[in-house]
Formats: sequence, structure tokens, C-alpha cells
Amino acid sequence: MNVIVGYDGSDFSMQALDWAMDEAELRKLPLTVVHAWQWPYGEADAEAKLHLRKAAEHVLWHGADCVRHASSVETVETDLYEGAASERLVALSDQAELVIVGSRGMSGLPLAALGSVASQVAAHARCPVVVVRGAGPLPSPAHPGPVVATETEEAVLDFAFREASMQRLPLLSLAPLPELWRDRHPDVVAQTGRDIPPHASLVVVSRTRHGHLGGLADRLLREAVCPVAVVPATMKKPS
Repeated sequence: MNVIVGYDGSDFSMQALDWAMDEAELRKLPLTVVHAWQWPYGEADAEAKLHLRKAAEHVLWHGADCVRHASSVETVETDLYEGAASERLVALSDQAELVIVGSRGMSGLPLAALGSVASQVAAHARCPVVVVRGAGPLPSPAHPGPVVATETEEAVLDFAFREASMQRLPLLSLAPLPELWRDRHPDVVAQTGRDIPPHASLVVVSRTRHGHLGGLADRLLREAVCPVAVVPATMKKPS
């Protein structure tokens, strides 16, 4: 198992990379930096495609180099793919514990844009996906907010409690919380509330079914002011 991050050199993917480094460190897992490239102009001669591939290799090298110099992640792997980024990230999610992507790419298109990598991966990945909203590396807040569980679906609570425990953050549930969950995670201060606070560190929501985000997840990916974790309802347990 590993943590996977999509990286294209943009400011948005830099923030995703920062989040991925933290997750890999906390989970003590290898981190795989993924970059996809493809010739966008129809037919091309081999030399032109080679130049584009070399540029893609440089982008990927830069992402991996950032990880090696700015984190304590022991194993850093790279994956260069010719084709659609969403296609590769979804394929790799089958053997991953977590996939992390930025909310936008180098095109600058908003997440609502048809075919965006973030929405496609969140809807089709076989493991939880964190979509990191915002651009560029941001300073850690002095007083980080809670991890928010939007519902009491088992996969959502399992992910949210584990994340809160690893990051040493409180948990806020937007629905009545079964006591059983408090007993499983005595180290997490858990409360209930009605709204997502503006200073939340992470919002966790379930995906209704494979290939379909559902109304709540779709809205949060468009409007949330913090990272959003989209968790398959029948997600596999971490090994």
C-alpha cells in the first residue's frame, strides 16, 4: 500500500504535494508522485513527442525532489504516464491507501469544468481521495480546526477518526455520533454540530456509488474552503 499524489508542477499540485508528504509521513507509507502527459495536437513526429516527454520527466523529477528534500518519507517513487492523468490515478488507486490531487491543474480550469482530474478521480477511485483546495504551499495554521465527518456512514467515520487521531485534531460530526466510535478512538476529542466551521482542517464525505459523487460530495468539492476527502462507501480497510 502507498500514498499517491498527482503532480503537474502547478501551484495547486504543490499544495497537494505538501498534503501528501504529511500523509505519507503519518501513515509511514511510500509516496508515489504521478505525472501524466500527452501530445495534444493530433499526429506528431517522434522528435516532437520526445521533447514533450523530456519536459514531463523534468516536472516529475522536480516533484519527487521536493519530497526527498522537504520530508522524512523514506520511500519516494515516481510514475510517468502517457495519457490522461485521471485514468492513471484511478488505475493506481486499486493498490493505494490514499490518492491526493489538487483542485485545479495547469490549465487553471475550475473544478466544475467537465472532465477535471479532481472530479473524475474522486468519482472513480477505489480508495479515499483527498482533493486539496487552494493554490501553492500554505503555512500551517497556529490553531488548526477539526476534521469534519458529514455523516455517520461507517467508511466516513472510520476515515475521519483515523485522520483526526493521526493529525491530533478534534473531530466534529454533523450527525449524532454513536458512542461506539468514541470508545474505539479514546484519543480523539469528538463533538457534534450542525455546520462545517470555516476553520475546518478537512471535511470527509462519502461517495454514493462508483462513478457518481452524489449531491453533497459534489457541492463540497465545488464550495468547501478546506481539503475534502471523498470516501467510497465500501472502502477497503488499511493493511
